Amino acid sequence: MKQFTFYFMNNIMALFMVTIFILIGVAFLTLFERKILGYTHYRKGPNKISMWGLLQPFSDVMKLLTKEFFYPKKSNFNFFFIAPFIMFMLIFSMWMIYPFHTNLFKWDLSSLFILCLLSMSVYGLMMSGWSSNSHFSMLGSIRSIAQSISYEITLSISLLLNLFLMNSLNIMNTPILQKYLWMIMFMWPSSMIMMLSMLAELNRTPFDLSEGESELVSGFNIEYSSHGFAMIFMSEYTSIMFLMFLFNLMYFCNNLLIMNFYFILILFIYFIVWSRLTLPRIRYDLLMYFCWIFMLPLILILFCLYLLMKLSMELMIF
Repeated sequence: MKQFTFYFMNNIMALFMVTIFILIGVAFLTLFERKILGYTHYRKGPNKISMWGLLQPFSDVMKLLTKEFFYPKKSNFNFFFIAPFIMFMLIFSMWMIYPFHTNLFKWDLSSLFILCLLSMSVYGLMMSGWSSNSHFSMLGSIRSIAQSISYEITLSISLLLNLFLMNSLNIMNTPILQKYLWMIMFMWPSSMIMMLSMLAELNRTPFDLSEGESELVSGFNIEYSSHGFAMIFMSEYTSIMFLMFLFNLMYFCNNLLIMNFYFILILFIYFIVWSRLTLPRIRYDLLMYFCWIFMLPLILILFCLYLLMKLSMELMIF
């Protein structure tokens, strides 16, 4: 009983520390993005609050959380209120797969856990757009759901392709497969498809059609303010951190405990910000065509090719 209590309290403390550090990471990720955007535009970015503007994210959070919470008069208030929390908790729960010293669960099927949470993320979009009872937010949520579901297919197939090659559904076994060679060396076509699918899932440039200010004002979150907007904002940036962590783990990781892994992770986050600076937003119908007519057939062809390669290697061995 004492051992069970010790491990239970250890897991609770680990989850609490993960929560704190992810929130701090999201805060400084926003500062990182604003600094890069500022210096690229030949301006300073946040630099007034404390040294180099390091406390700017915390002042933004305090400002958002102390604002008055407005909601549309004819909205479905219960769903309108809980939709941002659902979006934030779904994204946040994905970090439970991280291999801590003691995990709360045994993650032999961690890939299925991630795919389930990714597929459930559209419910937060649907609830936030529908419950606002606004034509603008409803149109934005419909576009977001269609985009998310479309690119989730290519993301899932490219993820399962890696898992198929290593004969395991546990994502944390990928460092074992990459002990001597990074997966990117011979899987770069599927890795590019995964990266583009992640950009679409994150609603980042050039796939930020759900927040197209020139067309949708602000998309599905137009009616949100105060803590509701803060939750949606934090869920977006938490998903950036997690999906870049996942991409780095699948293709560039042979050891989670070295600084090289986290340096590459920062480079991928910089790539997300850099794509926002350089690439224009594409048209919505071209976005759908790109997924269904180009990327989906390509990833299916690659899946068959890697399947044949794996089978032929097994036949040669045995």
